[in-house]
Amino acid sequence: MQPESTGVHQDPEQAGPDPSPENKLEVAAPDLDAVATLEDRLRRALADLDNLRKRHARELDRERGAAANRVAAAWLPVLDNLDLALGHAGADPSTIIDGVRAVRDQALAVLAGLGFSRYDEVGVPFDPALHEVVNVVDDSEAEPGTVVRVLRPGYGAAERQLRPGAVTVAGRRG
Repeated sequence: MQPESTGVHQDPEQAGPDPSPENKLEVAAPDLDAVATLEDRLRRALADLDNLRKRHARELDRERGAAANRVAAAWLPVLDNLDLALGHAGADPSTIIDGVRAVRDQALAVLAGLGFSRYDEVGVPFDPALHEVVNVVDDSEAEPGTVVRVLRPGYGAAERQLRPGAVTVAGRRG
């Protein structure tokens, strides 16, 4: 009698790698000094990043404070002139009016110096970046979409605006 065949023929080339010890890959033990050095460099880099973030936050706060100081300093002469005008409240009313106009002009100059020029032009095309429509009227003398009245002036420019102008715009011609 012949030994029973299992029907599975094993080819020595298909059996896979030889599991003998000389064919096994040797995994190198990690170099503990190199790992410690890399961990130290990582900790230092993270600490440097944190210090940079904190320094940037301090500089940003300092710049914001300096900007606020510059704006407040620009308004001090306006307040001084208002105090002078109030000190002359008993004087001739026409001189008081002239003084108030001068202070207003000074305030407009301060705003313009800060980059917020006043715009209150009538007869210009409506610009949604500069204007806020409060009313639309039929005006036979104005082109449709034209500012016919400024109710509240705007300050700034389209890209940097303090406040849009509140305007009345001409609608269809009637």
